[in-house]
Amino acid sequence: MQLVLQIITLIGSVAMLMYGLKVMSEGLQKMAGSKLSNVLGTATTNRFTGVLTGAFITAAVQSSTATTVMTVSFVSAGILSLAQAISVIMGANIGTTFTAWIMVLGGGSFDLRLVVYTAIVLAVALIYTKKNANLGDFLMGLSLLLLGLTTLKINATEMHLDEMTPVRNFFMATSSWGYGSYFLYLLVGGVLTFAVQSSAAIMAITMTLCSTHVLPIDMGISLVLGENIGTTITSNIVALSASVQARRAAMAHLVFNLFGVIWVLCVFRWFVGNVCKIWGVEFEPGVPSDVSPDKLNAILATFHTAFNVINTCILIGFIPYLEKLVCYIIPSKPEQKDTDSQLRFISGGLMSTSELSILQAWKEVHVFAVRAQRMIGMVHDLFYEEDNQQFAMIYSRIEKYEGICDRMEYEIAQYLNEVADGRLSDQSKHEVHKMLRIVSELESVGDANFNLSRYIKHKHEAKIAFNENQTKNVEQMIYLVTSAQTMMVEALERVSITQDEFFQMTNMEAEINNFRDELKSQNMASITEKEYDYSTGVNYMDIILELEKMGDYIINVEEAVYEHKHDK
Repeated sequence: MQLVLQIITLIGSVAMLMYGLKVMSEGLQKMAGSKLSNVLGTATTNRFTGVLTGAFITAAVQSSTATTVMTVSFVSAGILSLAQAISVIMGANIGTTFTAWIMVLGGGSFDLRLVVYTAIVLAVALIYTKKNANLGDFLMGLSLLLLGLTTLKINATEMHLDEMTPVRNFFMATSSWGYGSYFLYLLVGGVLTFAVQSSAAIMAITMTLCSTHVLPIDMGISLVLGENIGTTITSNIVALSASVQARRAAMAHLVFNLFGVIWVLCVFRWFVGNVCKIWGVEFEPGVPSDVSPDKLNAILATFHTAFNVINTCILIGFIPYLEKLVCYIIPSKPEQKDTDSQLRFISGGLMSTSELSILQAWKEVHVFAVRAQRMIGMVHDLFYEEDNQQFAMIYSRIEKYEGICDRMEYEIAQYLNEVADGRLSDQSKHEVHKMLRIVSELESVGDANFNLSRYIKHKHEAKIAFNENQTKNVEQMIYLVTSAQTMMVEALERVSITQDEFFQMTNMEAEINNFRDELKSQNMASITEKEYDYSTGVNYMDIILELEKMGDYIINVEEAVYEHKHDK
């Protein structure tokens, strides 16, 4: 019964550690998620700044998954080149080693429980004040992580694993096969990391096994190598539904780590021996080291850091060749060149926190607005096109884009609904509501463009000819709506709009409405005076009124962005 309780405690402490790391990461990302994403999009001017950016972001948010998923989505959107993404991923591998050092410092020989419980009380107080809730989340996550580590260490010590004959015999047997043992533990580390989706949890278990003198240090390091392979699976899964470039970025992550594992295995015992010497430990292959747990944990963390830093130093000069290799592994396909119908930022699923998911959704909304904006240019070309074949091609393209708008509205709204199911602050819930309103209005802009194309098609097929004044008025109305749409797209790109810009937009919307009223009066007078027949007047006003409706949808988007900015 005692053994069952100890096993349950062991599993529970690992679960607490994983949950603590997740909460800590979420708290950090809530405090600085958007800023870190902006850094990722701008601070990658060359391969060295890319590595530093990836390392900084990963160390800051304590999640290499968050960094790699953002990187994959940025590559898919064309914000980062493949070479830039590879450098960021290299940096992310360095940044993720910071977690191991937290475990070394938090899992030392002293009992942290009194400090941890005090920190939990403070964290709860901060969370309930709401003003500093994100800081409270971070502190709570760090406390749970350290509590999980402490409980794991104490429980493992009480279990006396090194005195359990079956456990000792198992590790002795599987550690006596030389390099075969290394390959076995490497495989186990990769499979376990992929299964639990947390390299930190496997690192904690590895440290526990080594520090209790059950697992030899070289076998523990083999598990660490396997963790580096297993953690790359996440980004490759995320990229499956993304663009070719995104899949290549994820594949580069895998190739980078595979290369590192191959070269380090060639000099494995020499490398491990030198890392042990740093901490004054004599390395004996396949034999548990009889030194303090703190030193064994420090050796594992030192190897993890040294491996990723050296691997990056080796490969940073070969990024162009690595890029060519992944392009060869994942070749382009002709049918994948047109990506207008694909989501760019959220195709990989939810980010590690709702706030980062919302940030990615804003970027996708901007892409949606850009695609809707293209349609008004097509409508303009359609209005002046006289060649039947060219007319049919433009009309077909507008029809295709209308379908794209419908799909984007559905997919973004579905994504936002999934985000809303997570832990959201009141502000974030309000933000999701605004975004749902915006995507609905953008879909209406797409519908209005398609309706315009239908009216123009009717004009073309019925051979309705507008006089010079009518053509000039339609051109002016298209110009006003296009100008408004350009301002809308710029506002969505920044997710911000100044008061002066909003007043300018409302004045433009009033100008569109006044122009519509003026043209309605002129149209009735022109029909009465027989300047053109009634059917021509109806078709003419259908186009004018649909353009005015589009102006209403655009101002509705502007209002939502302005309210979002003003409410903050």
